[in-house]
Amino acid sequence: MKIIRLREGKERSLLRHHPWIFEGSIDRGKADAGETVRVESFDGRFLAWGAFSPSSKIRVRAWTFEENERVDHAFFKRRIARAVAFRERLAVHSDSVRLVHGEADGLPGLIVDRYGDTLSAQFLSAGMERWREALADILLAATGLQRLYERSDSGVRALEGLAPRTGWLRGGDAAPADAVVTIREHDWRLTVDIAEGHKTGFYLDQRDNRAAFARWVRQFGCERVLNCYCYTGGFSVAALAGGARNVTSVDSSAPALERARAHLALNGFDATHHTALDADVNQFLRQQIAAGATFDAIVLDPPKFAPTAAHADRAARAYKDINRLAFKLLAPGGLLLTFSCSGGVGAELFHKIVAGAAADADVDAAILQRLEGAPDHPTTMVFPEGEYLKGLALLKI
Repeated sequence: MKIIRLREGKERSLLRHHPWIFEGSIDRGKADAGETVRVESFDGRFLAWGAFSPSSKIRVRAWTFEENERVDHAFFKRRIARAVAFRERLAVHSDSVRLVHGEADGLPGLIVDRYGDTLSAQFLSAGMERWREALADILLAATGLQRLYERSDSGVRALEGLAPRTGWLRGGDAAPADAVVTIREHDWRLTVDIAEGHKTGFYLDQRDNRAAFARWVRQFGCERVLNCYCYTGGFSVAALAGGARNVTSVDSSAPALERARAHLALNGFDATHHTALDADVNQFLRQQIAAGATFDAIVLDPPKFAPTAAHADRAARAYKDINRLAFKLLAPGGLLLTFSCSGGVGAELFHKIVAGAAADADVDAAILQRLEGAPDHPTTMVFPEGEYLKGLALLKI
Protein backbone atom coordinates (compact mmCIF):
# COMPACT_ATOMS: atom_id res chain seq x y z
CA MET A 1 0.00 0.00 0.00
CA LYS A 2 1.39 3.40 -0.97
CA ILE A 3 1.95 5.94 1.80
CA ILE A 4 1.11 9.64 1.87
CA ARG A 5 3.08 11.50 4.54
CA LEU A 6 1.73 14.84 5.79
CA ARG A 7 3.62 17.96 6.78
CA GLU A 8 4.04 18.66 10.46
CA GLY A 9 0.85 20.07 12.01
CA LYS A 10 -1.35 19.15 9.05
CA GLU A 11 -2.93 16.15 10.74
CA ARG A 12 -5.27 18.13 12.99
CA SER A 13 -8.30 18.02 10.70
CA LEU A 14 -7.89 14.28 10.16
CA LEU A 15 -7.76 13.73 13.91
CA ARG A 16 -11.23 15.35 13.94
CA HIS A 17 -12.20 12.94 11.12
CA HIS A 18 -12.58 15.60 8.45
CA PRO A 19 -12.22 13.69 5.17
CA TRP A 20 -10.26 16.14 2.99
CA ILE A 21 -6.49 16.41 2.61
CA PHE A 22 -5.32 19.32 0.47
CA GLU A 23 -2.31 19.30 -1.80
CA GLY A 24 -0.39 21.74 0.38
CA SER A 25 -0.70 19.47 3.43
CA ILE A 26 1.29 16.64 1.85
CA ASP A 27 5.02 16.31 2.44
CA ARG A 28 5.62 13.34 0.16
CA GLY A 29 4.00 10.37 -1.54
CA LYS A 30 1.91 9.78 -4.62
CA ALA A 31 -0.29 7.14 -6.22
CA ASP A 32 -2.49 6.42 -9.23
CA ALA A 33 -5.85 8.13 -9.64
CA GLY A 34 -8.37 6.66 -7.21
CA GLU A 35 -5.87 4.30 -5.60
CA THR A 36 -6.29 3.65 -1.90
CA VAL A 37 -3.39 5.04 0.11
CA ARG A 38 -2.27 4.96 3.72
CA VAL A 39 -2.14 8.48 5.20
CA GLU A 40 0.37 9.09 7.96
CA SER A 41 1.36 12.05 10.12
CA PHE A 42 4.81 13.61 9.76
CA ASP A 43 6.12 11.23 12.45
CA GLY A 44 4.64 8.08 10.86
CA ARG A 45 1.42 7.64 12.86
CA PHE A 46 -1.56 6.16 10.99
CA LEU A 47 -4.30 8.67 10.25
CA ALA A 48 -6.58 7.28 7.54
CA TRP A 49 -7.06 5.21 4.45
CA GLY A 50 -8.04 7.42 1.52
CA ALA A 51 -8.44 7.73 -2.24
CA PHE A 52 -5.64 9.59 -4.03
CA SER A 53 -6.45 12.17 -6.70
CA PRO A 54 -3.33 13.46 -8.52
CA SER A 55 -5.21 16.23 -10.38
CA SER A 56 -7.30 17.71 -7.56
CA LYS A 57 -6.35 20.29 -4.95
CA ILE A 58 -8.16 17.91 -2.59
CA ARG A 59 -5.39 15.39 -3.06
CA VAL A 60 -6.79 12.67 -0.79
CA ARG A 61 -10.35 11.94 0.37
CA ALA A 62 -10.46 9.74 3.45
CA TRP A 63 -12.38 6.47 3.28
CA THR A 64 -11.93 5.43 6.90
CA PHE A 65 -10.00 6.40 10.02
CA GLU A 66 -9.86 2.81 11.29
CA GLU A 67 -6.45 1.26 10.62
CA ASN A 68 -7.82 -2.27 10.61
CA GLU A 69 -10.68 -1.56 8.17
CA ARG A 70 -10.04 -2.74 4.62
CA VAL A 71 -11.32 -0.67 1.70
CA ASP A 72 -12.81 -3.39 -0.48
CA HIS A 73 -16.12 -4.52 -1.94
CA ALA A 74 -17.47 -5.39 1.50
CA PHE A 75 -16.52 -1.91 2.76
CA PHE A 76 -18.67 -0.19 0.13
CA LYS A 77 -21.49 -2.65 0.66
CA ARG A 78 -21.55 -1.72 4.38
CA ARG A 79 -21.41 2.02 3.71
CA ILE A 80 -24.24 1.94 1.19
CA ALA A 81 -26.37 -0.30 3.41
CA ARG A 82 -25.90 2.20 6.24
CA ALA A 83 -26.87 5.13 4.00
CA VAL A 84 -30.01 3.37 2.76
CA ALA A 85 -31.01 2.37 6.30
CA PHE A 86 -30.64 5.98 7.46
CA ARG A 87 -33.10 7.16 4.78
CA GLU A 88 -35.56 4.44 5.73
CA ARG A 89 -35.56 5.75 9.31
CA LEU A 90 -36.39 9.26 8.05
CA ALA A 91 -39.71 8.05 6.55
CA VAL A 92 -39.56 10.58 3.71
CA HIS A 93 -42.99 11.60 2.31
CA SER A 94 -42.01 10.73 -1.23
CA ASP A 95 -40.98 7.80 -3.39
CA SER A 96 -37.87 9.81 -4.26
CA VAL A 97 -34.99 10.41 -1.89
CA ARG A 98 -31.27 11.14 -1.75
CA LEU A 99 -29.74 7.79 -0.86
CA VAL A 100 -26.07 8.81 -0.76
CA HIS A 101 -24.84 12.31 0.04
CA GLY A 102 -21.10 12.10 -0.50
CA GLU A 103 -18.91 12.87 2.51
CA ALA A 104 -21.89 12.91 4.89
CA ASP A 105 -22.33 9.19 4.22
CA GLY A 106 -18.63 8.37 4.30
CA LEU A 107 -18.56 8.09 0.51
CA PRO A 108 -16.75 11.21 -0.76
CA GLY A 109 -17.64 12.09 -4.33
CA LEU A 110 -20.69 9.85 -4.66
CA ILE A 111 -24.19 11.29 -5.04
CA VAL A 112 -27.14 8.94 -5.54
CA ASP A 113 -30.79 9.93 -5.82
CA ARG A 114 -33.72 7.55 -6.12
CA TYR A 115 -36.54 8.67 -8.39
CA GLY A 116 -39.32 6.11 -8.11
CA ASP A 117 -37.98 2.92 -9.68
CA THR A 118 -34.77 4.50 -10.99
CA LEU A 119 -31.44 5.52 -9.47
CA SER A 120 -29.49 8.53 -10.72
CA ALA A 121 -25.84 8.67 -9.67
CA GLN A 122 -22.89 11.02 -9.93
CA PHE A 123 -19.34 9.67 -9.57
CA LEU A 124 -17.46 12.89 -8.88
CA SER A 125 -14.07 11.87 -7.45
CA ALA A 126 -11.16 9.76 -8.62
CA GLY A 127 -11.86 7.25 -5.86
CA MET A 128 -15.48 6.80 -6.86
CA GLU A 129 -14.51 6.53 -10.51
CA ARG A 130 -12.22 3.62 -9.67
CA TRP A 131 -15.05 1.76 -7.88
CA ARG A 132 -17.79 2.81 -10.32
CA GLU A 133 -18.77 -0.61 -11.71
CA ALA A 134 -18.80 -2.31 -8.32
CA LEU A 135 -20.79 0.55 -6.79
CA ALA A 136 -23.45 0.28 -9.50
CA ASP A 137 -24.08 -3.36 -8.63
CA ILE A 138 -24.03 -2.70 -4.88
CA LEU A 139 -26.52 0.16 -5.21
CA LEU A 140 -29.00 -1.90 -7.21
CA ALA A 141 -28.68 -4.85 -4.84
CA ALA A 142 -29.22 -2.59 -1.81
CA THR A 143 -32.39 -1.04 -3.26
CA GLY A 144 -33.83 -3.95 -5.23
CA LEU A 145 -34.04 -1.78 -8.35
CA GLN A 146 -33.00 -2.56 -11.91
CA ARG A 147 -32.17 0.83 -13.44
CA LEU A 148 -29.30 3.22 -12.77
CA TYR A 149 -28.60 6.32 -14.85
CA GLU A 150 -25.22 8.01 -14.62
CA ARG A 151 -25.12 11.83 -14.42
CA SER A 152 -21.38 12.31 -14.02
CA ASP A 153 -21.50 15.59 -15.94
CA SER A 154 -20.75 18.02 -13.11
CA GLY A 155 -17.85 20.42 -13.54
CA VAL A 156 -16.37 18.94 -10.37
CA ARG A 157 -15.12 15.99 -12.42
CA ALA A 158 -12.83 18.26 -14.45
CA LEU A 159 -11.09 19.24 -11.20
CA GLU A 160 -10.44 15.54 -10.66
CA GLY A 161 -9.01 15.11 -14.15
CA LEU A 162 -12.09 13.16 -15.24
CA ALA A 163 -14.13 13.60 -18.41
CA PRO A 164 -17.93 14.00 -18.13
CA ARG A 165 -20.04 10.92 -18.73
CA THR A 166 -23.79 10.29 -18.86
CA GLY A 167 -26.04 7.42 -19.84
CA TRP A 168 -27.57 4.22 -18.57
CA LEU A 169 -25.10 2.34 -16.41
CA ARG A 170 -27.57 -0.44 -15.64
CA GLY A 171 -30.96 -1.12 -17.31
CA GLY A 172 -32.88 1.45 -19.35
CA ASP A 173 -32.67 2.06 -23.08
CA ALA A 174 -31.73 4.83 -25.49
CA ALA A 175 -35.25 6.25 -25.92
CA PRO A 176 -35.42 9.77 -24.42
CA ALA A 177 -38.82 9.04 -22.87
CA ASP A 178 -37.28 6.20 -20.86
CA ALA A 179 -35.34 8.74 -18.81
CA VAL A 180 -38.49 10.62 -17.73
CA VAL A 181 -39.83 9.33 -14.42
CA THR A 182 -43.04 10.32 -12.62
CA ILE A 183 -42.49 10.67 -8.90
CA ARG A 184 -44.67 11.28 -5.85
CA GLU A 185 -43.86 14.12 -3.45
CA HIS A 186 -46.27 14.64 -0.55
CA ASP A 187 -49.71 14.61 -2.23
CA TRP A 188 -48.37 15.79 -5.59
CA ARG A 189 -47.01 14.14 -8.71
CA LEU A 190 -44.03 15.52 -10.59
CA THR A 191 -42.00 14.37 -13.58
CA VAL A 192 -38.22 14.24 -13.63
CA ASP A 193 -35.99 14.03 -16.68
CA ILE A 194 -32.99 12.28 -15.19
CA ALA A 195 -31.02 12.61 -18.45
CA GLU A 196 -31.45 16.36 -19.00
CA GLY A 197 -32.65 17.80 -15.68
CA HIS A 198 -30.46 19.82 -13.32
CA LYS A 199 -28.05 17.94 -11.04
CA THR A 200 -29.30 14.32 -10.98
CA GLY A 201 -32.63 15.44 -12.47
CA PHE A 202 -34.44 17.42 -9.77
CA TYR A 203 -34.00 19.38 -6.52
CA LEU A 204 -35.03 16.86 -3.88
CA ASP A 205 -33.31 19.01 -1.25
CA GLN A 206 -36.24 21.48 -1.39
CA ARG A 207 -38.90 18.81 -0.72
CA ASP A 208 -39.72 19.86 2.84
CA ASN A 209 -39.49 23.57 2.02
CA ARG A 210 -42.07 23.12 -0.74
CA ALA A 211 -44.44 21.47 1.75
CA ALA A 212 -43.85 24.27 4.27
CA PHE A 213 -44.54 26.87 1.59
CA ALA A 214 -47.90 25.26 0.77
CA ARG A 215 -48.85 25.42 4.47
CA TRP A 216 -47.80 29.06 4.80
CA VAL A 217 -49.61 30.11 1.63
CA ARG A 218 -52.79 28.70 3.14
CA GLN A 219 -52.11 30.00 6.65
CA PHE A 220 -51.45 33.58 5.54
CA GLY A 221 -53.99 33.65 2.73
CA CYS A 222 -51.46 34.36 -0.04
CA GLU A 223 -53.48 34.73 -3.24
CA ARG A 224 -50.87 36.28 -5.57
CA VAL A 225 -47.64 34.29 -5.67
CA LEU A 226 -44.42 34.87 -7.62
CA ASN A 227 -42.00 31.96 -8.08
CA CYS A 228 -38.63 33.20 -9.37
CA TYR A 229 -36.07 30.83 -10.90
CA CYS A 230 -38.95 28.39 -10.86
CA TYR A 231 -37.24 25.55 -12.79
CA THR A 232 -39.98 22.93 -13.30
CA GLY A 233 -42.44 24.59 -10.95
CA GLY A 234 -42.20 22.68 -7.68
CA PHE A 235 -42.91 25.76 -5.56
CA SER A 236 -45.67 26.78 -8.02
CA VAL A 237 -47.43 23.46 -7.48
CA ALA A 238 -47.01 23.97 -3.73
CA ALA A 239 -48.52 27.47 -3.94
CA LEU A 240 -51.60 26.26 -5.79
CA ALA A 241 -51.93 23.34 -3.38
CA GLY A 242 -51.93 25.94 -0.61
CA GLY A 243 -54.87 27.80 -2.19
CA ALA A 244 -53.13 30.55 -4.19
CA ARG A 245 -55.38 32.07 -6.84
CA ASN A 246 -52.74 33.51 -9.14
CA VAL A 247 -49.22 32.07 -9.52
CA THR A 248 -46.55 33.53 -11.80
CA SER A 249 -43.54 31.31 -12.58
CA VAL A 250 -40.43 32.94 -14.04
CA ASP A 251 -37.39 31.20 -15.49
CA SER A 252 -35.01 31.63 -18.42
CA SER A 253 -35.44 28.02 -19.58
CA ALA A 254 -38.33 27.36 -21.96
CA PRO A 255 -38.17 23.54 -21.48
CA ALA A 256 -38.31 23.96 -17.69
CA LEU A 257 -41.35 26.23 -17.99
CA GLU A 258 -43.06 23.73 -20.28
CA ARG A 259 -42.57 21.04 -17.67
CA ALA A 260 -43.88 23.43 -14.99
CA ARG A 261 -47.09 23.86 -17.01
CA ALA A 262 -47.34 20.08 -17.36
CA HIS A 263 -46.94 19.66 -13.59
CA LEU A 264 -49.94 21.89 -12.95
CA ALA A 265 -52.05 19.81 -15.32
CA LEU A 266 -50.73 16.58 -13.81
CA ASN A 267 -51.96 17.72 -10.39
CA GLY A 268 -55.35 18.89 -11.61
CA PHE A 269 -54.84 22.65 -11.21
CA ASP A 270 -56.64 25.16 -13.42
CA ALA A 271 -54.21 26.54 -15.99
CA THR A 272 -55.94 29.94 -15.83
CA HIS A 273 -54.52 30.38 -12.32
CA HIS A 274 -50.93 30.12 -13.59
CA THR A 275 -48.69 32.24 -15.80
CA ALA A 276 -45.30 30.94 -16.97
CA LEU A 277 -42.83 33.55 -18.23
CA ASP A 278 -39.52 33.04 -20.02
CA ALA A 279 -37.65 36.06 -18.69
CA ASP A 280 -34.60 37.33 -16.83
CA VAL A 281 -35.64 37.44 -13.16
CA ASN A 282 -33.78 40.62 -12.25
CA GLN A 283 -35.25 42.51 -15.18
CA PHE A 284 -38.73 41.11 -14.52
CA LEU A 285 -38.65 42.22 -10.87
CA ARG A 286 -37.71 45.76 -11.91
CA GLN A 287 -40.50 45.85 -14.49
CA GLN A 288 -43.06 44.73 -11.93
CA ILE A 289 -41.96 47.43 -9.47
CA ALA A 290 -42.26 50.06 -12.22
CA ALA A 291 -45.75 48.77 -13.02
CA GLY A 292 -46.84 49.05 -9.37
CA ALA A 293 -47.45 45.31 -8.98
CA THR A 294 -47.46 43.54 -5.61
CA PHE A 295 -47.43 39.90 -4.52
CA ASP A 296 -48.56 38.18 -1.34
CA ALA A 297 -45.71 35.64 -1.51
CA ILE A 298 -42.43 35.45 -3.41
CA VAL A 299 -39.95 32.59 -3.78
CA LEU A 300 -36.33 33.34 -4.70
CA ASP A 301 -34.44 30.11 -5.42
CA PRO A 302 -31.62 31.23 -7.72
CA PRO A 303 -28.80 29.11 -9.17
CA LYS A 304 -25.43 28.94 -7.48
CA PHE A 305 -23.99 32.49 -7.51
CA ALA A 306 -20.83 31.57 -5.53
CA PRO A 307 -19.38 28.10 -6.15
CA THR A 308 -16.47 28.92 -3.78
CA ALA A 309 -15.67 31.48 -1.10
CA ALA A 310 -13.56 33.35 -3.67
CA HIS A 311 -16.79 34.33 -5.46
CA ALA A 312 -18.60 35.41 -2.28
CA ASP A 313 -18.30 39.18 -2.77
CA ARG A 314 -19.73 39.17 -6.27
CA ALA A 315 -22.45 36.71 -5.23
CA ALA A 316 -23.37 38.87 -2.22
CA ARG A 317 -24.16 41.77 -4.52
CA ALA A 318 -26.35 39.58 -6.72
CA TYR A 319 -28.23 38.07 -3.77
CA LYS A 320 -28.71 41.49 -2.19
CA ASP A 321 -30.11 42.98 -5.38
CA ILE A 322 -32.78 40.36 -6.03
CA ASN A 323 -33.84 40.33 -2.37
CA ARG A 324 -34.09 44.13 -2.29
CA LEU A 325 -36.35 44.04 -5.35
CA ALA A 326 -38.46 41.24 -3.85
CA PHE A 327 -38.98 43.19 -0.62
CA LYS A 328 -40.23 46.15 -2.67
CA LEU A 329 -42.72 43.91 -4.49
CA LEU A 330 -44.09 42.23 -1.37
CA ALA A 331 -47.45 43.43 -0.12
CA PRO A 332 -47.62 44.39 3.59
CA GLY A 333 -47.57 41.18 5.60
CA GLY A 334 -46.25 39.31 2.55
CA LEU A 335 -44.21 36.10 2.69
CA LEU A 336 -40.70 35.78 1.23
CA LEU A 337 -38.87 32.47 0.87
CA THR A 338 -35.30 33.23 -0.15
CA PHE A 339 -32.49 30.74 -0.70
CA SER A 340 -28.82 30.37 -1.50
CA CYS A 341 -27.31 27.09 -2.69
CA SER A 342 -23.82 28.61 -2.92
CA GLY A 343 -21.24 26.75 -0.87
CA GLY A 344 -19.17 29.94 -0.76
CA VAL A 345 -21.92 31.82 1.10
CA GLY A 346 -22.51 30.59 4.65
CA ALA A 347 -25.79 30.86 6.55
CA GLU A 348 -24.57 33.80 8.66
CA LEU A 349 -23.38 35.75 5.62
CA PHE A 350 -26.61 35.02 3.77
CA HIS A 351 -28.62 36.35 6.73
CA LYS A 352 -26.55 39.55 6.66
CA ILE A 353 -27.06 39.92 2.90
CA VAL A 354 -30.84 39.59 3.18
CA ALA A 355 -30.91 41.96 6.16
CA GLY A 356 -28.99 44.50 4.09
CA ALA A 357 -31.46 44.08 1.25
CA ALA A 358 -34.36 44.78 3.62
CA ALA A 359 -32.62 47.90 4.91
CA ASP A 360 -32.00 49.15 1.36
CA ALA A 361 -35.67 48.55 0.55
CA ASP A 362 -36.60 50.47 3.73
CA VAL A 363 -38.64 47.58 5.15
CA ASP A 364 -38.42 45.18 8.05
CA ALA A 365 -39.31 41.50 8.17
CA ALA A 366 -39.72 38.85 10.84
CA ILE A 367 -37.93 35.53 10.51
CA LEU A 368 -40.60 32.87 10.36
CA GLN A 369 -38.13 30.02 10.00
CA ARG A 370 -34.56 29.33 8.96
CA LEU A 371 -34.55 26.84 6.11
CA GLU A 372 -32.12 24.18 4.91
CA GLY A 373 -32.01 21.07 2.78
CA ALA A 374 -34.20 18.08 3.56
CA PRO A 375 -32.71 15.66 6.14
CA ASP A 376 -31.89 13.05 3.50
CA HIS A 377 -29.21 15.59 2.44
CA PRO A 378 -27.50 15.56 5.86
CA THR A 379 -24.89 17.94 7.19
CA THR A 380 -22.65 16.18 9.70
CA MET A 381 -20.64 17.49 12.63
CA VAL A 382 -17.31 16.59 11.04
CA PHE A 383 -18.16 17.92 7.58
CA PRO A 384 -19.92 21.30 7.90
CA GLU A 385 -19.07 22.08 4.27
CA GLY A 386 -22.03 19.88 3.40
CA GLU A 387 -24.41 22.67 4.41
CA TYR A 388 -24.78 24.20 0.96
CA LEU A 389 -28.51 25.06 0.92
CA LYS A 390 -29.66 27.74 3.32
CA GLY A 391 -32.73 29.92 3.33
CA LEU A 392 -35.06 32.20 5.25
CA ALA A 393 -38.84 32.33 5.48
CA LEU A 394 -39.71 35.98 6.18
CA LEU A 395 -42.88 37.92 6.85
CA LYS A 396 -42.78 41.56 5.80
CA ILE A 397 -43.72 43.87 8.65
